[in-house]
Amino acid sequence: MPFSPYKIMFSLTLFSGTLLTISSSSWFSAWIGLELNLMSFIPLISSKTNQFSSEASLKYFLIQALGSAIIILTSSLTLIYPNFVPMVISLALLLKLGATPFHFWFPQVMEGLNWTQVIILMTIQKLGPMFLISYLSMTFFTNTFILISAVSSAIVGALGGINQTSLRKILSYSSINHMSWMLIAMLINETSWMIYFLMYALISSSIALYFMSLQSFYFPHLIHSNYSPLSKITSALSLYSLGGMPPFSGFIPKWIIIQEMILSSFLFTLLILLISSLVTLYFYIRLTLSFISISTAQSKWNMVLKTPKSFYPALWASLNLFGLLIPSSLLVI
Repeated sequence: MPFSPYKIMFSLTLFSGTLLTISSSSWFSAWIGLELNLMSFIPLISSKTNQFSSEASLKYFLIQALGSAIIILTSSLTLIYPNFVPMVISLALLLKLGATPFHFWFPQVMEGLNWTQVIILMTIQKLGPMFLISYLSMTFFTNTFILISAVSSAIVGALGGINQTSLRKILSYSSINHMSWMLIAMLINETSWMIYFLMYALISSSIALYFMSLQSFYFPHLIHSNYSPLSKITSALSLYSLGGMPPFSGFIPKWIIIQEMILSSFLFTLLILLISSLVTLYFYIRLTLSFISISTAQSKWNMVLKTPKSFYPALWASLNLFGLLIPSSLLVI
């Protein structure tokens, strides 16, 4: 049952835990929000009939429980070690986010989820830890660890997705790569990372919804299919938007962060992030050229081109294609 009462209840408590974490004024209430969010997400992804979802829920629970334990234990030492505590809490929050070097669990958990659960894990589940990182008092060591994690996330997210054939793992490594841009934006400007996260959430959700409408989970599903050329081209251009290629919508938040980094003299870090984005665009283009140009052999009288089952995912995906027209339309107005 897609709209069963227990799913609605756990979804409401999941949103409530995220809101409690964001609006908390102490680490104890933030920890309560994180635990409420965790205990609501586990029933949503666990299943008795699916072995992969059970394994993913167990891995997710162990990692998140470890991060929450580190946060609540370390926050009790705030008055004794005021410079040491923010650094350890930032490491625990990076573990909960799946940022490098604590990224090892994220692609494995993503592989065991369906597309709806993937959307929640990529968007809502990242809100609480990211807001808590932005609330931290930025000491020298905290800034250094976040900067190192951002640079390594860019490299791992770019190189990790090159040889992947699973669409969910490709999105997971893309999420790790986008995490580096948001972490750098936190060090510079609090507003810019929120804009980046909002655009990233919209773009990644639209792509996941579109793949869900196509019932595609692996790269061969896109190649060996009789979907219409418009469906294939739309999914390809949506992936380009996720990679940040102009003139699509995904380029707008990166454009903002690039300007902020240039003004703040993060030039070497910006070079690494741009090279990593080029690598992600490389494997997106390599994938999409294959499933656009290759089509399966079918009898002419038996060939029926498929379209997505619902109109709305295609509409969401089409929003990725007109990003740079928004500023020009504002100028015309």
